[in-house]
Amino acid sequence: MAKLYNVILVKSLAGRHDKHIATAHSLGLRRIGDKTTQPDNPQTLGKLHQIRYLVRISEEEVTQ
Repeated sequence: MAKLYNVILVKSLAGRHDKHIATAHSLGLRRIGDKTTQPDNPQTLGKLHQIRYLVRISEEEVTQ
């Protein structure tokens, strides 16, 4: 079973570190309330860890 992460941007990117803004944009998050689904891999986990104070994350199990 694969795992997916549902990510919602809950805090503004205004005034944040440039790298954190770039990380949010790389995940497809640009405005408060934007939602995206990301795969479970080391790259995604690293990005989510970096901006964990800006987002809300929930896990989803996917059966294939």
